[in-house]
Amino acid sequence: MIDTIFELFDRYGNHSYGEDTTQLSHALQCAALARANGCADTLVAAALLHDVGQFVENAGLMAEGRGIDARHEDLAYRLLSGHFPPAVIDPIRLHVAAKRYLCAVQPGYAARLSAASRLSLGLQGGAMSDDERVAFEREPALADAVTLRLFDDAGKVTDADDVDLASYRPLLVSLLITEQGSS
Repeated sequence: MIDTIFELFDRYGNHSYGEDTTQLSHALQCAALARANGCADTLVAAALLHDVGQFVENAGLMAEGRGIDARHEDLAYRLLSGHFPPAVIDPIRLHVAAKRYLCAVQPGYAARLSAASRLSLGLQGGAMSDDERVAFEREPALADAVTLRLFDDAGKVTDADDVDLASYRPLLVSLLITEQGSS
């Protein structure tokens, strides 16, 4: 699985999907933010991998090029499920819902989103309704999903001084679920 992830970043990491930075730089910035904020290794990994679904089934080009929400969070979740624990994959699965949630509960949040995030927000259903918000607040991974979302918003600096993706390999390997079902 680690080799697959690295191959995906190698193949698609230089794409920008409407942002002012590449997908690789965005992933590295988000992971660096998680580390700098003292997050658990699982959330650092989630921050690094949260948009890997953009590389699956051409999902990254769907919103910008076709006006379609390809549900990259679900594609990433399916790709990573069975390989990483819930503490890694659940915030990834929920990071788009967290954007919708923050739009519903935090005045001015939507106005601070990047142009690409505002475009995708419309395709993803906009701010959550009251019923959606109440249901989302029951998610066990709510706090990590919201934290990941905030790193996602902040990790879009052009020409950031990124570390090497390879530096995250040991972390990802340490979090892999073994054949016995534990990490």
